Amino acid sequence: MTDKTNVVDLITGHRRMRRNRKADWTRRLVQENRLTVDDLIWPIFIVPGSGIIEPITAMPGVNRMSIDKAVEAAREAADLGIPALATFPNIDMILRDETGSHSLAADNLINETTRAIKKAVPGIGIITDVALDPFTSHGHDGILRDGEIVNDETVAQIAKAAVLQAEAGADIIAPSDMMDGRIGAIRQALDASGHQSVGIMSYATKFASAFYGPYREAINTGGLLKGDKKTYYIDPANGTEALRDAALDVEEGADMLMVKPGLPYLDICWRMKQEFGLPVFAYQVSGEYTQIKAAAMNGWIDGERVMLETLLAFKRAGCDGILSYFAIDVARLLSKR
Repeated sequence: MTDKTNVVDLITGHRRMRRNRKADWTRRLVQENRLTVDDLIWPIFIVPGSGIIEPITAMPGVNRMSIDKAVEAAREAADLGIPALATFPNIDMILRDETGSHSLAADNLINETTRAIKKAVPGIGIITDVALDPFTSHGHDGILRDGEIVNDETVAQIAKAAVLQAEAGADIIAPSDMMDGRIGAIRQALDASGHQSVGIMSYATKFASAFYGPYREAINTGGLLKGDKKTYYIDPANGTEALRDAALDVEEGADMLMVKPGLPYLDICWRMKQEFGLPVFAYQVSGEYTQIKAAAMNGWIDGERVMLETLLAFKRAGCDGILSYFAIDVARLLSKR
């Protein structure tokens, strides 16, 4: 037993994990998870006007687009095979108020964007958010009364907004406001108005995270926020509470569940998939995106490899898909392979 190889074989029980890693073809044969274009949802930001492509300083490579440019982007996304877009409006400040009343305008920016994209690119899915933060003068996701975000009044309003978004052509309503009872109210309102086929992707576990900063610049709410959102978002320390929140949304009729942010909460993604069996999505939020972009721009990491590795991590954690600002870049990359 002096031969080193024999000693190692005895120790490992003749199991050598490297046999399956020895060549590219064997690695591909045994790969457990794969990222494809079918896993991608592309969030885009919309501004009023025409011919506008406006860079977002805090999110290098991401732009605000006017509706006509968003239509062009949607056409490219569809050609690359991206299944769906998630649209987020940057509403003129003059249209924002304490209650976010412009969310109930049938011709508001988010609804006009949906109509334009659906007319030009009918085959791509449109996912819209009914949270009020793009429409409020205080930057909160709900109606502010005497320093408190009021739950039931907010739910009633977003249910009406959801119907308007469905009438504009939205395929999936994705409420990110985290008000109690919103999924049931939206489902009831959609069904009552004849939109039984419109799905609900619940932001089932949206955490009170520090990763949202660049997004708030993108929709111009960062400087408006009075207080914080901890009274309605989930404490990052609470995994069991997050599952209880998700369970209520499932009971109320959610068709899909979302975890937001993404990478810091892979454990929640896995637990939700195991617990409920519904399609689970993760939102790789603006702070996650910007960290990777900034490090790559400084030459500290291989941006392309890290981008793909993080997205693959979501698949490993049980996610059926990912909302990511990298979606268009990944789709272009995958199309060349």
